[in-house]
Amino acid sequence: MTTAQEERATEDLKQLAEQAGRDLEDASALEILQWAAKTFGKQFCVTSSMEDAVVAHLAARAMPGVDVVFLDTGYHFEETIGTRDAVEAVMDVNLITLTPVQSVAEQDAQYGPKLHDRDPDLCCKLRKVQPLEQGLKDYRAWATGLRRDESPTRANTPVVGWDDKRQKVKVSPIARWTQDDVDAYVTEHGVLTNPLLMDGYASVGCAPCTRRVLEGEDARAGRWAGRSKTECGLHG
Repeated sequence: MTTAQEERATEDLKQLAEQAGRDLEDASALEILQWAAKTFGKQFCVTSSMEDAVVAHLAARAMPGVDVVFLDTGYHFEETIGTRDAVEAVMDVNLITLTPVQSVAEQDAQYGPKLHDRDPDLCCKLRKVQPLEQGLKDYRAWATGLRRDESPTRANTPVVGWDDKRQKVKVSPIARWTQDDVDAYVTEHGVLTNPLLMDGYASVGCAPCTRRVLEGEDARAGRWAGRSKTECGLHG
């Protein structure tokens, strides 16, 4: 394929994503994932932080055997790894674990210990963003569990949109859901959730950069607390 053809194909994919975002705005999460499965087949995957397995469960209903991609940063809580292992054991998914190029020890040797305290953006880039870039290279579309109610930075998340940084279609099937919707789905279907959600954590990331939330705080207030940083870089 020539460069011009590649650019045309990318533009067509972008237009497809933007149109789908409009057409599927009022569709159910399952319908959105069924559209993605039908449109992209094996070139579609789901990413999961293993905070809960709601999107993985939905995607498995839409596309049994769907690829579920998990980023093992080397800094996860034991409960998060346990949730991943349980998802792999009980759900009809193909669990793929991505790891950074460097181990934590190798990163410490090059950059010094506790890079996450001194330069959290660089740490996230090395342990999350770069591995995901590599892991998504063979997919045309990926799904996330982003919700508009989680934080102001996510308030305009489309149910289907264009990931300009990666030149891929980005599907956020539960973007319109509230925490009550998530809780209701978990209860109805017996979906696995990270035990930390019952221990004061509203959003679960890497252990060194995650704390319990206080009453009245938004769901992501426990991530990088005390810093202006609110996102790891995976979503913009």
